Amino acid sequence: MTTLEGAVVLVTGGSRGIGKAIVDDLLTRGVAKVYATARNPQPSTDDRLVNVRLEVTDPASIEALAAAAPDVTVLINNAGITGGRSLLDSPVEEIREVFEANFFGPLNVTRAFVPVIERNGGGHILNMHSVLSWISIGGAYPASKAALWSQTNALRLELLDRGIGVTGLHVGYVDTDMAAHVTDPKSRPEDIAKQAVDAIETGAHEVVADELSRNVKAGLSAELTALYPQLKN
Repeated sequence: MTTLEGAVVLVTGGSRGIGKAIVDDLLTRGVAKVYATARNPQPSTDDRLVNVRLEVTDPASIEALAAAAPDVTVLINNAGITGGRSLLDSPVEEIREVFEANFFGPLNVTRAFVPVIERNGGGHILNMHSVLSWISIGGAYPASKAALWSQTNALRLELLDRGIGVTGLHVGYVDTDMAAHVTDPKSRPEDIAKQAVDAIETGAHEVVADELSRNVKAGLSAELTALYPQLKN
């Protein structure tokens, strides 16, 4: 369990969407400071909120952030991108960009901040997964999220005796710009944020945040045709 009262939290991709909702929720829980990253950060009117620049695919940018935020005790890896819709037809460079942002980005940020969190007495890491960690609709994004899920599971074990808990959060459609084109039911960012921050405080290993994610997870033990009915043909 991690107490957020007085904690210092870093949220990547914290300027919009789920990331911003998480930042807003954190600020109601007595945190001492929140670093919220963006490619082009804007000034904040709240002295507890520090908007900072980060490009998660740039090691030098990660290194600079770790030096600028030596007091972090909680890390939330939320930043990510979509793209590479076809593993066969999309340019390989585009597929690599998705993995750089969604897999290597969180990994490199985590590697930079684990020593920081340890020096500050321990804390917590939360990685933002997706229902697409468990079911692929094609392309690089679900493949990268499946890889991130595996990364989270491995890191949780590596950090077991180092005073750092690890949570993975799975969610389907959320009412943000990224899902603006989706007509299916969508969760409110505020509801997902509350579940994410609650999980940090309770030390949950995993959050399955909506009905879609729960249904897909339940289907993992079934035949592949349950998740991919097109294979029945």
